[in-house]
Amino acid sequence: MEALPYPALATDAPQEVPVSPPQTGEMRLAPSETDRIPHLIHSLTTLSRLHGHGVSPLLLMSGAADLAASPAACLRAAQRAGLEGRIIPIDDVSFISPLALPCIPLLKHNRSCVLTKLGEHEAEIILPEDGENPRTIPLDLLQADFAGHVLFARPAPKLERRTESEHFFHEKRWFWGVLSHYLPIYKHVIVASVIINIIGVAGSLFTMNVYDRVVPNNATATLWVLTSGILLAYFCDFLLRNLRGYFVDVAGRNADVVISSKLVDKVLSMRFDKKPESTGALVNNLREFEALRDFFSSGTLLTFVDLPFLILFLALTAFIGGPLVFVPLSAVPVMLIGGLWIQWTARRASEHGFRQNMQKNALLVEMVNGLETIKGGMAENRMRRQWEQVVGASALASATSRRYTTLATTLSSSLVQLVTVGMIAWGVYLIAEGRLTMGALVGCNILVGRAMSPLMQLSSMLSRWQQSRMALKALDTLMDTPSENDGEDSPVNAATLDPLLNLDDVSFSYPGSRRTSLEDISLNIRPGERVGIIGRVGSGKSTVGRLLIGLYPPDKGAVRFGGVDIRQLNTADLRGRIGYLPQDVVLFYGSIRDNIALDDPAVQERLVSRAAWLAGVTEFVRLHPAGFGAQVGERGMNLSGGQRQSIALARALLHDPDVLILDEPTSNMDTATENMVRERLQSALKDKTLVLITHRMSMLQLVKRVVIIEEGRIVADGPKEQVLRGLAAAPQAPRPDSRPPEKRTEPTAGSAPLSSHPLPGDAS
Repeated sequence: MEALPYPALATDAPQEVPVSPPQTGEMRLAPSETDRIPHLIHSLTTLSRLHGHGVSPLLLMSGAADLAASPAACLRAAQRAGLEGRIIPIDDVSFISPLALPCIPLLKHNRSCVLTKLGEHEAEIILPEDGENPRTIPLDLLQADFAGHVLFARPAPKLERRTESEHFFHEKRWFWGVLSHYLPIYKHVIVASVIINIIGVAGSLFTMNVYDRVVPNNATATLWVLTSGILLAYFCDFLLRNLRGYFVDVAGRNADVVISSKLVDKVLSMRFDKKPESTGALVNNLREFEALRDFFSSGTLLTFVDLPFLILFLALTAFIGGPLVFVPLSAVPVMLIGGLWIQWTARRASEHGFRQNMQKNALLVEMVNGLETIKGGMAENRMRRQWEQVVGASALASATSRRYTTLATTLSSSLVQLVTVGMIAWGVYLIAEGRLTMGALVGCNILVGRAMSPLMQLSSMLSRWQQSRMALKALDTLMDTPSENDGEDSPVNAATLDPLLNLDDVSFSYPGSRRTSLEDISLNIRPGERVGIIGRVGSGKSTVGRLLIGLYPPDKGAVRFGGVDIRQLNTADLRGRIGYLPQDVVLFYGSIRDNIALDDPAVQERLVSRAAWLAGVTEFVRLHPAGFGAQVGERGMNLSGGQRQSIALARALLHDPDVLILDEPTSNMDTATENMVRERLQSALKDKTLVLITHRMSMLQLVKRVVIIEEGRIVADGPKEQVLRGLAAAPQAPRPDSRPPEKRTEPTAGSAPLSSHPLPGDAS
C-alpha cells in the first residue's frame, strides 16, 4: 500500500502542532487553542458548523470528562453543546449512506476527519489542519486508515420557548429519565421474581404431599421423586436469586455512573450567585445520593418486587386451607395501615435528622479546612463544644427516627407470630372436623410465611424510602439550581471577538449581603491596554475581576467582552480567552505540574516550562529532587504562600491568553521574587490586555493606566503618573503599598525553599 498523501492519516502517532502561525495562509485556530484541543474535538466542531450549529472547541472540551477526547467523551460533550449523536460500527467506509453525511469516521492512532462527500472511488474530507477547506482523496486510502466506527451527530431538536413556558411536563428527568433507560434490565428482574415465587409454592406442596401421602403409606419411592424435584427447584431458585441480584447491581451501577456525572456536572456549572452558602451542606446533599442509589440497587427494591406475590400466596392458601386464609387476611391491613401511620409520624423526625446531618457535615468541613487557624487561635475548645452540640442534636433526631422504625418492625413480627398461632389453633379444629389435613395445615403455614415475609420487610423499606425521598428532594433542589449558559440557544463565539472589556453602569451586591460592592461602575479597557486597579480593602477591586470573567452576573448594567454582553457568550469560550488569577489561591492534591496544567494534563511541556519560568516556579522547582513532580499536598499545604501564588500565576499564563486578570499576583512573595516576576512579565505582556489588581506600588510598573475604586465607585481613572500624583496630594486617599513585606511566609515542613535568584538563560 502506498503512503497516504495527507499527513493526518499517514502518521503512526499524533503530530505536534507548530506554535508559529502557518505560512501557507490556510485557516487555523490560534496556537494557544491548537495545542489544547484533541483531534476528535476539532472534527466535531467542524461537523457542527456544517450542520449550521456553531460550537467552539473549548465549549466541547468543557463538557468532556476525558481530555483525551475518546468517542464516548465526545458524545457527552456534544450532548452538553446541544448536539445528539451516536457511534456505529461499520466495516467499510463505502457502506456509509450519502444521506448520513456529513459524519466523522474514526481513524487509527486516535485521529479523525469529517467526511462530506462519498463517491465510488473518491472521498471528500476535512482535516483539522485544513480549517474549513475540504480535500479529495482516494477512497481506498481512507479505508486503509479507517478504525471501523463512525460518529454521527446533529443539532438536537429543541422546543420553542413559547411551548416550554407552558410547563406541560414536570418530570425530574435527571433521575427518573436515567432509570428508564434500564427498564429492560428491571424487566429481567421481574421475570426472575415471578419464577422464584412460583418455585416458593413448590416447597409447601412438597411438605403437604409428604405429610398426607408419603408418611401414611410409607411410600419411599415417591419420597425420593418428590425430593429430587424439590432439590432441582431449589437449585434453580438459587441461580435465579443470584442472577436477579446481579441484574439489579448492574442497573444500579450503570445508573450510578450516569447520575453521579450529572450531579457533578451541575455543581461545576452552577452559577456562583446561586451556589449554596454552606459547602458542607452541599457535600452532604451530594453524599445523600448514596442512600438513593442503595434503595434502587439493594434487597429493599427486591422486597418491593416480591410484594405483589402476596396475592398469589393468599389465593393458594384459600385454595388449600379454605377459611384459614381469613387469619392472614385480617393481619394484612393492620400491618399496612400501622406501618404507613408510623412512617407518616416519623416523617418530621426524619426531616429534622436530615437537616441536623447537613449542619453537622457543614461544621465538620469548616473545621477541617480551618484546622490551622483553630490551632493557632487556640479555638479547639469552642469548636469542640459546637461539635458536641450539633452531634447531640443529630443523635437525638436519629434515635427518634430509629425508634419509630423499631416500632414498625416489632409490630410486623408480632402480627406474623399471632397469624401463625391463630392458623395452627384454628387448623386443629378444621382437622377434627375433617375439613383439613395435617399436610394442608403445614403447607398453609409455609405459604403464609412466604406471603408475610415482604410485609415484615415493608416497614424497613418504607423507612429507607423516607430517607431516599428526602435525598431525592435535596438533589432535586440542587439540579434545579440555575447553571451558567442556561438559556443560550446560539451563544456568540468569544474566540472571534477583540479583547475589549467594558463595564457599563454596573452595580453589584453579593448574594445575601445588604452592602453594595459596586455601584454605577463604568470602565472601558481597550485591547492591549494595561490597567492597574487600586483601592482600600473591601472597596470592590476583586469584584471587578470576578464580573469580567463572568463568575457573577451584575445586578444592574452590562459587562461586555468585544462589545458583546458576556451573558451572550459561553463561559468556556470567554474564559479560554482570559487568564485569571484569583486573590485566594487554591491548589489541588497532586504535583506542581498537575496544578499548573490543571485544565489540560496533556499540554505540551514547553508551555508548562514557559509559564513556570515567567511565574518564578522554576526557581524552587529546580531545587527539589522531584522537580515538577513534587507533591503540593491538599490545598498546597506543603508549599509556602509565595510558592502557591507562583504556581497559580503560572496556571493563568499557561496558554498565553489574550487577556490577563491578576488579583494580587505577588502579595505573598518576597521583594526579590516579586521584582523577578515583574521583569519577566514585562516582556511577556506585549500586545496583551492586563487588568492588575494590587496594593503593591512596584507592580504598577506593568501598567500605564490606573483606576482607583473607593466604596464601590471609581474615584480616579487616567494615566498612571497623573493618577499617582493626585493620589500623593490627597492624604486620605488609598495608596498602594510601596514597602517590601516585613516577613516572608516560610514553607511548611517537607516543602522546598523558595529561591529569590532568577533562572539564568533565555526566557524561551
